[in-house]
Amino acid sequence: MKIVHLALVLALSFALPAASQQRKVRPEFRRVKDVAGLPRVLIIGDSISIGYTLALRQALEGVANVHRPPENCESTREGLAKLDHWLGAGKWDLIQFNWGLHDLKYVDAQGNRVAVDKGKQKVPLEGYRRNLEELVGRLEKTGAILIWRPTTPVPPGAAGRIPGSEAAYNEAAAAIMARHGIRIDDMNAFIRDRRIPHVEPDNVHFSKESSARLAEEAAGVIRRALEQAGH
Repeated sequence: MKIVHLALVLALSFALPAASQQRKVRPEFRRVKDVAGLPRVLIIGDSISIGYTLALRQALEGVANVHRPPENCESTREGLAKLDHWLGAGKWDLIQFNWGLHDLKYVDAQGNRVAVDKGKQKVPLEGYRRNLEELVGRLEKTGAILIWRPTTPVPPGAAGRIPGSEAAYNEAAAAIMARHGIRIDDMNAFIRDRRIPHVEPDNVHFSKESSARLAEEAAGVIRRALEQAGH
C-alpha cells in the first residue's frame, strides 16, 4: 500500500505543475477551435489588440473564427522574425495587423524600455518604413483580405515614448497601405471622436470597458469586409 501511495504522490507532483501552467495561459492566447464553415480571421498586434481580443471574438461569434498569435507581436522587428510562424500552414480569410507602439518606444542596449533621454527608438521611422513594406509584401502572399489598424495614440506622460510620435509612423504606414490598396481601420478617429479614454491619462493602454468599445468598432470593419468578399 505504501508503494501505491508513493506512486500516487509522485504522479500528482508532476501533474499539478502541468495543470498550473495550463491555467496560467492568458485566455486571449488560448487556441481557438474553428467552427466549420466560418471564415478564419487572424489578429496580429501588440497589447492594444490583446486588450480587445476576447471582446472581438464575442462580437464576431457566429460570423468568424478569430485567432491571434499567443504573444505580444511587438515591433516590426519581431514581425519580420516571427510572421511565418504566426501565419502557420492554414488558410486565412482576413488578417487585421498593426505594428508601431513598440517601434517608436525608447529602449536601452538590452532592449528594455527606458526614458526618452536614456535610450534610442527601437525601430526609427526609416527602418519602420522598410520593415513594414516587407511585411505587407509577405502578408499579401497569403491571399487574405488585409486590414491595417493604425497605431493608437501616445498620451502625454507615457513612459518611454514621445506624445504624438505615432502620427509620423501612421503617416508612413498610410502611404504604404495606399500603394498596396490595403484598407485601413481608422480606429484612431473612432478613439478621438468617441473620446475613448486610456486606462490612465499617461498610459498607452485601454481599460476593459474602452477595449470593448474598440472591439465593437473593429468587429464592424471586419464584418463588412467579409460580407463584401462574399463570406
